Order: sequence, then structure tokens, then C-alpha cells
Amino acid sequence: MGLQGQRVVVIGGTSGIGLAVAEGAAREGAGVVVASRRQESADAALKRLPDGTEGQVLDATDEDAVRAFFARIGAFDHLVYTAGEPLLLQSVAEAGVDRARRFMDTRLWGAYTAVKYGVAGLRPGGSVVLTTGTAGRRPQPGSSAASALCGAMESLTRALAVELAPVRVNAVSPGLVRTELWRDLPEEMREGLFRSSAESLPVGRVGEPADAAEAYLYLMRGSYSTGSVVVVDGGGTLV
Repeated sequence: MGLQGQRVVVIGGTSGIGLAVAEGAAREGAGVVVASRRQESADAALKRLPDGTEGQVLDATDEDAVRAFFARIGAFDHLVYTAGEPLLLQSVAEAGVDRARRFMDTRLWGAYTAVKYGVAGLRPGGSVVLTTGTAGRRPQPGSSAASALCGAMESLTRALAVELAPVRVNAVSPGLVRTELWRDLPEEMREGLFRSSAESLPVGRVGEPADAAEAYLYLMRGSYSTGSVVVVDGGGTLV
């Protein structure tokens, strides 16, 4: 049930939740490949990860680059997709359509493209773990783009689990997690959001990347899970 001796590819694995997944998989004895759009991000991640970890530069919105990436890295056991732009939290009236499209490009179409070209490299018993979010289950004002994305990701996960069987395809739905995705908010506003959310959540705190990473590791190990969406939100959808 462990990941010892397996090979895990994490697209978006150089920061936040993706980096925590890479660290967790490496602790369990997996060989890890992390990919990021920026070379400096890949270099920084490799300093935190064990010797032998591979770092690659990849623009997940570039179909040719994704195709070449998977042709280059060879066979592997698990594909994890956590790549994404900073969260788009604006009303429909305020948000530019071009920005909303770019938001979808990396998170939805990047994941779609990664699965399209990555699945051929998966060894028997392999899996795919995608990333969605709780906005699809509990929308808030200003979350229309994020909510639409999350609904699409959940549907894509279920459809791929049927289409690609016996490859297992699952998704993780994190709630509020303290990552770089919130960097566009002014610091005072960001910390205020974390404080107020911690007070309202049943667990009494906001999530850390390692909290969400546990769900990805479980779905890679769990050979009887497919088409599932595991919510890791500190009880946020309950309150």
C-alpha cells in the first residue's frame, strides 16, 4: 500500500500543496519528478527535496510542451496535478473574461492536457490525482469562476475514471490552505482572512499544505478508490 520504489510526477510540485505532496511521496520512498513553469521555482524545490529528485520546467498550457515532457520522462506510477494561477475572486461584473479564461487554462485545460499525454506512461496499477476545491460545493460572492472550475474538475474526474479504467482517477478538494495562491491579497487582508476563517472552522485553524497532501498520498496508495473527490477543508463546507 505504500509508495516505496514507485515514481510520482507532480505538475505544480514546486510550491504549496504540490511541494508538500512531493515531500510526502519522497518520505515514503518514491522517486519524484516535479514540474513548474519557472526554472527558479524548480531549483528552489530541489533544495528541499531528496537527492535524486528530478526538476523540470513545464508550461502546462502549452500542448506541445506537455507532449514532449511526458515523452522525455518515461514510465511512472502516479500523476498528480496541482498547478494553478492565483485564485480569481471577483464578481462576474468585475472580472475580465480574458483573466477568467487564463484561470481556467492552467487549472482545467492544463490538467486535461496532462492526463491526455501522461496516461500512456502510467505503469499498471497507476493513478491520476487532480485538484479541485470547495467553491464548487459552497459558492461565495465573487467565486463564480472558481466555482465553475471546481464543478468542471469534479465532473472531469468522474468521467476520466470511467474512460481510463483500470487507471484510477481521483481528485482532492482542499478548503482554505495557507499557500502562495493567496499572495495577491494585501498581507493585512490575507492574515485577516486566515484569522477569521480559523475562528469559524470546526477544527479551529486554517489548513497547511501538509494537511492537504495527506489526501493525495492516500489516493495514490488506495487501490480501491477511483472517481472519488476527497474534501480536506477543516469542516468548512459544514459551517
